[in-house]
Amino acid sequence: MAKSIKRISLAIFFLAFAIMNIYAAQDSIPGVRKIKDVLIYKDTAFYSTFPSVVKRPDGELLVAFRRAPNRMIFGEKGNNHVDDNSYLEMVRSKDAEHWSKKPELIYAHPFGGSQDPCMLQLKNGTILCTSYGWQSVRPDGIPNLKQPYFEAAGYIFLGGYLVRSTNGGKTWSEAIYPPSIPPEINYNAYGQKVPAYNRGALYEAKDGRVLWIVAAYDSPRKTSNYLLTSRDKGLTWEYTGEVAKDPKIMFNEASVYETPKGDILGFLRTANFDDQAVIARSKDGGKTFTWESMGFQGHPLNALRLPDNRVLLTYGYRHQPFGIRARILNAECTDFKTAPEIVLREDGGNGDIGYTWPVQLDKNRVLVVYYFNKENGIRHIAGTILEIK
Repeated sequence: MAKSIKRISLAIFFLAFAIMNIYAAQDSIPGVRKIKDVLIYKDTAFYSTFPSVVKRPDGELLVAFRRAPNRMIFGEKGNNHVDDNSYLEMVRSKDAEHWSKKPELIYAHPFGGSQDPCMLQLKNGTILCTSYGWQSVRPDGIPNLKQPYFEAAGYIFLGGYLVRSTNGGKTWSEAIYPPSIPPEINYNAYGQKVPAYNRGALYEAKDGRVLWIVAAYDSPRKTSNYLLTSRDKGLTWEYTGEVAKDPKIMFNEASVYETPKGDILGFLRTANFDDQAVIARSKDGGKTFTWESMGFQGHPLNALRLPDNRVLLTYGYRHQPFGIRARILNAECTDFKTAPEIVLREDGGNGDIGYTWPVQLDKNRVLVVYYFNKENGIRHIAGTILEIK
């Protein structure tokens, strides 16, 4: 009996020691401290996901997200990421902790559900918000659709669009449709080649171009990444070229970033590659890219330039323990394989979480926005405030 008690005591001691080491490793990253988690938007009648955030010149924060009905209130078994009643919504805050209760509608697509609102605030104050949509087509119409088309959960993919606001998100333009890029093979429900689309952060480069890494089905069931640019603040778009393509690996959701020295980077989500995060780099202004694995798992990724030019890279972690993670890279993002991983949260209910988006609050504080669930409960918009010195 005494030996059993001793073995149990030793097991408890080593478990406690291991836990202490895990948290010590996190706390040992110099100048990084988690302040608190915050709830941004939650309503059990809605399935709320895929946020983005911008900070206005007056300090006000805007968080956009995709909101769809919680299908379980209709007796359905569950929710998914495709719904023709999903809309682009937005909430506001002055302090990152207290948020408006009633969302404002950004855009409701007249022909289908909208996904993943991705905001970029330009230097002149204009806000771009990209999205893409899905349309339900009745069974008698399916045989008449132009092929090939992409279908998911009974919905036909419509492709991408964006809206613009010049007054801080109070009103938004009608939809602007980018061109379909040459590698795209699919048609939408209207019989048109799918307009360019993607989920991820756009970037306004030093030369004034707006950069957007889009995805395209360049073969059945396989996507690759390509670069679009706009020279007129998002009104029109030009196809620039390939970012990442492989015979087996899929590249899709992507954020784009420009380093102080002028390299254009893509942080790419992958499939058929063990969920490896990938970085693509161009040294010639986006004309050509090379890509490589970053050596860790996580997706999608988003990059924020800190005041000292280091880069906060955030991402969802859809493996146990489910949560939100980050790394701080050097100014040119060359140390991605050695930069320590920072665990922001590991209390997620399952892998249906993430889609991070960071924003600088002040000199030392950052808000990382994402969607989350606990114990497989209703999906909601949350955030974590970090202190970074």
